[in-house]
Amino acid sequence: MKAMVGDRLHIHRNHVGVTDTMAEIVEVHGEDGAPPYVCRFPDGHVATVYPGPDAVVEQAVLRPVPH
Repeated sequence: MKAMVGDRLHIHRNHVGVTDTMAEIVEVHGEDGAPPYVCRFPDGHVATVYPGPDAVVEQAVLRPVPH
């Protein structure tokens, strides 16, 4: 798993009635984009995350720079 600041960590939930969690990656502490990641969650809390097998990194969409 590799990530960059600005990517999103998508944690899939495998329980009925529990929604997936998305968090913005604000720091990458592992070498070459590896975990652990410091993530900001939608409710505003920030935590260091060591993602498990139920998590995937979704790359940030790069937008063109206006001229």
